[in-house]
Amino acid sequence: MTEGGNHAAGEGDTVKDEEKQEKQEEEAAGERGQQGAVQEQPSGPGAAQEQQEEQEEQEEQFVHPEGGWGWVVMLAAMWCNGSVFGIQNAFGILFLSLLREFGSETDDDLRFKTAWVGSLSMGMIFFCSPIVSVFTDILGCRITAVGGAAVGLVGLLASSFVKSLGPMYFTYGIVFACGCSFAYQPSLVILGHYFKKRLGLVNGIVTAGSSIFTITLPFALSHLLEKVGLQNTMRVLCILMFVLMLAGLTYKPLLPVKSNKSRTGSRCPPMSQIFNLNIWKSLGYRIWAFGIPAALYGYFVPYVHLMKHVEERFGKDASKEVLLMCIGITSGVGRLIFGRVADYVNGVNKVYLQVTSFFVIGVMSMMIPLCNIFGGLIAVCLLMGLFDGCFICIMAPIAFELVGPDDVSQAIGFLLGLMSVPMTVGPPIAGFLRDRLGSYNEAFYLAGIPPIIGGAVLCLIPWVEARRKRREKEESLSREQDVTEKMIGGEKALEAAQSKTGESVL
Repeated sequence: MTEGGNHAAGEGDTVKDEEKQEKQEEEAAGERGQQGAVQEQPSGPGAAQEQQEEQEEQEEQFVHPEGGWGWVVMLAAMWCNGSVFGIQNAFGILFLSLLREFGSETDDDLRFKTAWVGSLSMGMIFFCSPIVSVFTDILGCRITAVGGAAVGLVGLLASSFVKSLGPMYFTYGIVFACGCSFAYQPSLVILGHYFKKRLGLVNGIVTAGSSIFTITLPFALSHLLEKVGLQNTMRVLCILMFVLMLAGLTYKPLLPVKSNKSRTGSRCPPMSQIFNLNIWKSLGYRIWAFGIPAALYGYFVPYVHLMKHVEERFGKDASKEVLLMCIGITSGVGRLIFGRVADYVNGVNKVYLQVTSFFVIGVMSMMIPLCNIFGGLIAVCLLMGLFDGCFICIMAPIAFELVGPDDVSQAIGFLLGLMSVPMTVGPPIAGFLRDRLGSYNEAFYLAGIPPIIGGAVLCLIPWVEARRKRREKEESLSREQDVTEKMIGGEKALEAAQSKTGESVL
């Protein structure tokens, strides 16, 4: 009996142990369910916001090399700026050779038609920029830059075989210019992969490349045109584009690349990547994209009409080339100086440097008709060149501050596209005024107004961005409070479930 009783008791204990084990498993399952419910809470409407925050944290963890291979990339981008805008700015040298090649220098009709080749080429570089930004986002800086340099090489080489002016509009004005546009813009975007603290200085060095080429290339072209002729000179210029292809190969990206897969799993990039609307959600960027083109309606008038004004005021024997030299040299110096200064200016306050440059250039434009001595014009050109370099070198750093590294490509692209309109329209309006009024005085007075107005508009950006950051900080604090309250509520629910389970066990 003892054995039987013990056996019966053992079976009873076994049954109780099994029941307890089942109870414990149920409790554990309940706890996991509660924890899962708490963890699944973020998958609601705020999930996209949290994923965006995680992506921003990953970007913050990325440390820019601030050198290393970045110096090679900087030199490659400097070559890009120099070769692209050096050739474009030296079109005046090619212009005279084109007149001799296809007619006579005294033919006014031919001069007008030939001038449109250079105008079309410069305009297309900026007009294509929004399209280039899309390709840069989808294909990357390296492929876009190398492909663009190859297209520019083909266009320039084809121009060397053209026997009439008509095809030159297509080969030089469109194909070559589009290739330059595709090669140029990635050189600004890739710098943000390697530099952050030194981005202003690096952009100053890179953009100074165009000043160096603009000063030196006309002398080389004049010598080549005299020795080998127009066609062979263009073929020599193709060497610059070939080196530009090699330079584009150095654009190794470092920042995370956006996924090209859409929600359906296809490899086609989503529409949000092709047409990035995030940049237009930023009020600061919208003000910037309006203020810059508004200022440029009068910005380039002195650069186009100053030489003709000097002839009318001081005679044809006046050394006009000295003025161009002054603008080119001080522009390069300004890019180096203000690029470095921009590194010490925090955030979007860099805009104030552009505001200063617009005010100075606007005032200097109005001073041109008041200069009755040639030395006064030299002083005006020195200041204009210095602050022109300031305006150019900090465009990319400001874009990075306004929209961030992910969206900077299309931010720069759309801005350059908007800039193409005033760059094309402003100088002809000034020429129209000169023809109607008989002198350039009124044209220069009016040309100083848009830069001042545009600069005044840009002053709103730091205030708008400061208000946006305060609002985002308040929203972040409120989200953190909501998450804390949800976690506390989840813990209370878990404790309640545990207490109910404990009562059932007892």
